[in-house]
Amino acid sequence: MLPRGLLKEYSRPLSIMLRGLDACTVLLAGWLAYLYRFGDSILPYSYMAALGFGTLVATAVLSFFGIYSSVRGRGFWGHIFSLTQALLLLSMLLACAAFITKTGESFSRAWFILWMVFSIAILISFRFSLLILLRLMRKRGWNERRVVIIGLGDLGSQLVETVQQALWTGFRIVTILDDQPEGKPPSLCGIPVAKTPTNLSDYLHSQPHEIDELWLALPLGAEETVKKIIHQLRHHTIAIRLVLDIFGLGLLKHSITQVDRFSMLDLNASPMVGMNRLIKAIEDRLLATIILVLISPLFLLLALAVKLTSKGPVFFKQLRHGWDGRLIKVYKFRTMYEHQEKQGRVTQASANDQRVTPLGRFLRRTSLDELPQFINVLQGRMSIVGPRPHAVQHNEFYKDSITAYMQRHRVKPGITGWAQINGWRGETETLEKMRKRVEFDLYYIENWSPLFDLRIIFLTFLRGFVNRNAY
Repeated sequence: MLPRGLLKEYSRPLSIMLRGLDACTVLLAGWLAYLYRFGDSILPYSYMAALGFGTLVATAVLSFFGIYSSVRGRGFWGHIFSLTQALLLLSMLLACAAFITKTGESFSRAWFILWMVFSIAILISFRFSLLILLRLMRKRGWNERRVVIIGLGDLGSQLVETVQQALWTGFRIVTILDDQPEGKPPSLCGIPVAKTPTNLSDYLHSQPHEIDELWLALPLGAEETVKKIIHQLRHHTIAIRLVLDIFGLGLLKHSITQVDRFSMLDLNASPMVGMNRLIKAIEDRLLATIILVLISPLFLLLALAVKLTSKGPVFFKQLRHGWDGRLIKVYKFRTMYEHQEKQGRVTQASANDQRVTPLGRFLRRTSLDELPQFINVLQGRMSIVGPRPHAVQHNEFYKDSITAYMQRHRVKPGITGWAQINGWRGETETLEKMRKRVEFDLYYIENWSPLFDLRIIFLTFLRGFVNRNAY
């Protein structure tokens, strides 16, 4: 039998080994593609150089998508999906490199396609097998971490249920301890419930198997209890984790800030401070400038088409809330006939909306009506990636219906966003649809990074422009 903590103990060497195996797989796929296409096992120098370059790019792209992060606690299919996205991006980058360097004619297109297909097939098959193996290992108790939970309130119960639904992550709860187990079930999800012992140190020593971690699922006011537990276990090397009971507070970007000798828990904060703010500004201005230069012929053609096909201005301008809730003026190509709304009311476009022009319907379906917002990005009012700005009237309506709705404004609004590429765009005729959009927007803010922005931009090109929900 494998040692119980084998993968945990050697996680870094195994990660390095996995990178090496993936690199070898890309090389092998290229060689197999050449053998299949030309029937020759000896590659010319140019093909060998292309394989070497492709392998280096593949390693970087796979790391970019977090493929080598621990899969413990991650979704099974989410990992496979990330791997697929990474390999599609690799194909695009290599094709672009061949075009830019004008070396594409030196290589067989059939060979390149076969190389990418073989790489995708072999890597996904290997990773699929590896993840299934990890699941089986952890379900059988190999490479598991034995956990004792203290606290059987609402927080502890939710924690147990969540972990028990994903045993393949390797966390195995062996006991639930509570100060007042009377009146509570003797077990939860098959885990026995017992009274918290007076001396936790003696309790851990008496266990037949080593306990790896102790999770404290206690309320925020249990400071004295936490201190007592830490003191009792001061001679143990067991990992002690405090599960903060803050999830019901609707927090955003919560983290720890050090102010001199004081540690502060940030309950709500924006990621756009300090260097992050500078990086985001440079990213936005640089990409917006490049994109506007590239699309300038299309931009002028669409502006002329809007002007010639219906009466009214080329641009539609609307006040919306921006960063920190400040009002900004957002530009779009006009897609509707000129009309008057009732005072204080903004009606969202719906399917077969008679106010939308024929050209406007096409612009909305393809998201081309959003192109003028790159001007907003250059003005510093918007970002390329961020939560979509809503009409002021919509904010007034939803801010009291959805608890964390206005937290979307802790960053600049964006032309595209995490919610949009996941299908939450267009009309939000129900409260639940808007709630889901806000959920994805807050996830973006919580997990923001320049690499996350680039990933969203890439996915926008794949599936974010044309959408059946865009009216």
